[in-house]
Amino acid sequence: MISRMSSLFVRTLREDPADAEVPSHRLLLRAGYIRRAAPGIYTWLPLGLRVLRKIEGIIREEMDGIGAQELSFPALLPREPYEATGRWTEYGDGIFRLQDRKGADYLLGPTHEEMFTLVVKDLYSSYKDLPLTIYQIQTKYRDEARPRAGLLRGREFVMKDSYSFDVSDEGLETSYQKHRDAYIRIFDRLGFEYVIVSAMSGAMGGSMSEEFLARADNGEDTYVRCSTCDYAANVEAVRVPTPAPVAYDDVPAAHAEQTPDTPTIQTLVDHLNDAFPRDDRPWTAADTLKNVLVVLRHPDGTREPLAIGVPGDREVDLKRLDAQVYPAEIEAFDEKDFAAYPMLAKGYIGPGVLGEKNESGIRFLADPRIGEGTRWVTGANVDGSHVIDLVAGRDFTPDGIIEAAEVREGDACPNGDGTLHTARGIEMGHIFALGRKFADALDLKVLDENGKLVTVTMGSYGIGASRAVAAIAEGTLDEIGLAWPREVAPYDVHIVAAGKDETLFAAAERIAHELDKQGIEVLYDDRTGKISPGVKFKDAELIGVPTIVVVGKGLADGTIEVKDRASGTSEQVHAEHVVDHVVRLVRA
Repeated sequence: MISRMSSLFVRTLREDPADAEVPSHRLLLRAGYIRRAAPGIYTWLPLGLRVLRKIEGIIREEMDGIGAQELSFPALLPREPYEATGRWTEYGDGIFRLQDRKGADYLLGPTHEEMFTLVVKDLYSSYKDLPLTIYQIQTKYRDEARPRAGLLRGREFVMKDSYSFDVSDEGLETSYQKHRDAYIRIFDRLGFEYVIVSAMSGAMGGSMSEEFLARADNGEDTYVRCSTCDYAANVEAVRVPTPAPVAYDDVPAAHAEQTPDTPTIQTLVDHLNDAFPRDDRPWTAADTLKNVLVVLRHPDGTREPLAIGVPGDREVDLKRLDAQVYPAEIEAFDEKDFAAYPMLAKGYIGPGVLGEKNESGIRFLADPRIGEGTRWVTGANVDGSHVIDLVAGRDFTPDGIIEAAEVREGDACPNGDGTLHTARGIEMGHIFALGRKFADALDLKVLDENGKLVTVTMGSYGIGASRAVAAIAEGTLDEIGLAWPREVAPYDVHIVAAGKDETLFAAAERIAHELDKQGIEVLYDDRTGKISPGVKFKDAELIGVPTIVVVGKGLADGTIEVKDRASGTSEQVHAEHVVDHVVRLVRA
């Protein structure tokens, strides 16, 4: 079936929409692939839906190839299974909740672990039924506080989620590897650059966890790679090596000194170098201990203050902190909180007042670098005063360790060799070895070969199908429009009749029909009237079909222009050979 621009449900835009933030968002709107329905919610227009369906088709082929079976759960889900796993509360404001006319609670599915677990429990009872992998491609719903970047972070999105069920941990490892290999094939076919990194499991729990990130300068995720080894991780999953204990027998006793007008790290360092110069080197921010206060709002609504100690040359990374304290949410420690803790001297807070056993009772967690024997300059809990030579393990002991400090370019690799280099990406896939978390909560057991009930172990594997549309666009677009890889493009060929002469349209029509007979998907710009060739060319470049065939003035000399959208190169092909030429390009 030939699609014609004269009747296709599309309107291209010449100007960037005001609310579009990233290039893919701007171009998908301008090229008529999607339209905004509400914040974080988009209507898929025919062009966009064709790309989404191509992506879904690739995912299905590779999932079916590892023996996975597709099913489909409802989006409207009952409260009870999520209550059993604790996630009805854990999700907090992150899900859409509703009640039916009888007052029963429901949610719009953000993810379906509970439903997958229960359907297997309902149907299977023996080790002979396993291993099993089932999956769905379905719309999910999350009440994002700040939906942004078009399809990259929305409230409604299409996701492939699959789950493996095995009797043993060894079986889970095999299922995990099968999925990992399938994901590599999927992302290779989708046609953008990606990297596989270690990741946090977050709400899922579990042990092994890896993310597939599309490389993108404006991606929301920051990851690191080692300069000398194969280490790669999302920054949330980076683990700082704990330094060996340092002897402190010859360290002077901690002593408080007047440091007026030094509420910031830089003013403190300047004052130390002026009033208390060191013999060996100048003081730096790395010699200071900064104690940052936040409030954790737990899913049940309770608020808990938390202090985080980090070296003064680093900031607290809120994304890293968020991953560590999930399912709690982070709020600012504001003036009313300071009023509730009058023992805290704002700008001069030190470990002496922090900790569950100290005066404030505020839990105090420290960066791994603040190890035993390390010495610091930090607040003395008195306005205008700091403590020098405060030694961890001698003068204070944190309540625990937390990985919340920023990870920076040039940091040491956790594996011991090399340095870390940072980059940004878009999360496209995430695979977890869930283990028995959901099976335990929902009592999923089978009889093993000895007739003994054993708890099933699970894996969880997700791909953002609708997000992939934006990620592919982000990785392949250029300054004039979209430039789709052939396997996901809405059409194989975009034919442009560039002129008003009827012979041009007749030739374009003939080429379109001959390509259609060969199974080539054709978009034909057959528009007449006041639509100029220049407008048609701009629309073709904006829409981004990989091969553009221009039937124009060259036809008088027996040639037709065939243009590669991605490279911008073109060639003149004899009119009698153009169909065979294009078919070879498409099937190459």
